[in-house]
Amino acid sequence: MIKINYEKAFINKDEIYAHKDEVLEAEKKLHEKTGEGSDFLGWVDLKLDEEELTRVKNAALKIREISDVLVVIGIGGSYLGARAVIDALSHNFKPKNVIFAGNNLSSDYLNDLLEYIDDKRVCLNVISKSGTTIEPAISFKILREYMEKKYGEDGARERIFVTTDAKKGVLKEIANNKGYETFVVPDDIGGRYSVFTPVGLLPIAAAGLDIDKLLQGVFDAKENFKGFNENNPCYEYAAARTILYRQGKKIELLANYEPKLHYITEWWKQLFGESEGKDGKGLFPAGVDYTTDLHSMGQYVQEGERHLFETVLNVKEPYRNIFFECAENSMDKLEYLNGKNMNEANHSAMEGTIIAHTNGNVPNIILEIEKIDEYHIGELLYFFEKACGISGYMLGVNPFNQPGVEAYKKEMFRLLGKA
Repeated sequence: MIKINYEKAFINKDEIYAHKDEVLEAEKKLHEKTGEGSDFLGWVDLKLDEEELTRVKNAALKIREISDVLVVIGIGGSYLGARAVIDALSHNFKPKNVIFAGNNLSSDYLNDLLEYIDDKRVCLNVISKSGTTIEPAISFKILREYMEKKYGEDGARERIFVTTDAKKGVLKEIANNKGYETFVVPDDIGGRYSVFTPVGLLPIAAAGLDIDKLLQGVFDAKENFKGFNENNPCYEYAAARTILYRQGKKIELLANYEPKLHYITEWWKQLFGESEGKDGKGLFPAGVDYTTDLHSMGQYVQEGERHLFETVLNVKEPYRNIFFECAENSMDKLEYLNGKNMNEANHSAMEGTIIAHTNGNVPNIILEIEKIDEYHIGELLYFFEKACGISGYMLGVNPFNQPGVEAYKKEMFRLLGKA
């Protein structure tokens, strides 16, 4: 179970519980679907089609049998959730069998990718609700042509998997025309909330991870994070960040002390940025990877403008540890570490940073998770999804649309000459 400490954010329990009625009103909007964006609340009480889930597992098994690498083509919510889970649960240095394309328009990136996969057995999973988003559309065109040249049309058909709308759209038409196996992007779940649908589950399963354990974490979180009480850190987090925003804080820094969690932060940035950044409102979601960024951003956090707060992810137990044996009077001057271990050093760095930053009047919310595994990552991502829905309604916005995203697309298409 996730634990929260907001005392370091200079907030007491009475202040949190003064927002009880407001939080419960937001909860009602989520569960009774009475708020704005209610058409996109399928993730709240997530229900998965067992037949579709079995097809996801079978497709993932096939991908692992016939390929060395799966290229996932998508942008935003179509790739960030899968990448966050896969990176969090994979070896830091071993090559991954799932890589990503269609999340940028860099010709260098795509050429490097084509060179990387040229001597490998390859499968594709393209993910897009409509098929018209330009970044994945271009990458899919180029990679589809590459696959057909490499394997022939029939061979490519066995290696290309499409996750898209159930009935309509350019990508659905291509899939029908080519005979690709398809999976459904649910109509009632928006992209940034879609990691626990085939959008995220197929790549995650293809990476060899246990999606049953991942989903168990989600389903347990779904039951645990209800009602405003001392056993619900999800609602307390939503209330705490709302309090800090109303006190004038403009930026929330999600800080982690494990490099594997970098893409959890990237996913979190999209979740909160697209959900709350509208109508001239919202905290700006940013991220830092500590201790690395203490040697770049640490100075600003410590002594810069006091318009931010930190939410710290504290992983209680590492997957593996390293113990120190340091002789007295050794050349490296590390004798003070003798008998200690790497996890102690990391936690001391975290605790010392929290003390220093709070002494510098930077509020810190601390979220503790037990460990990094499928179950606890599932729990954590659902925790953030629900907290985002609650705090979005408390902010007074629709947390489930993103009208501002279309502005750049309109101008880009105009410059490219699209009618």
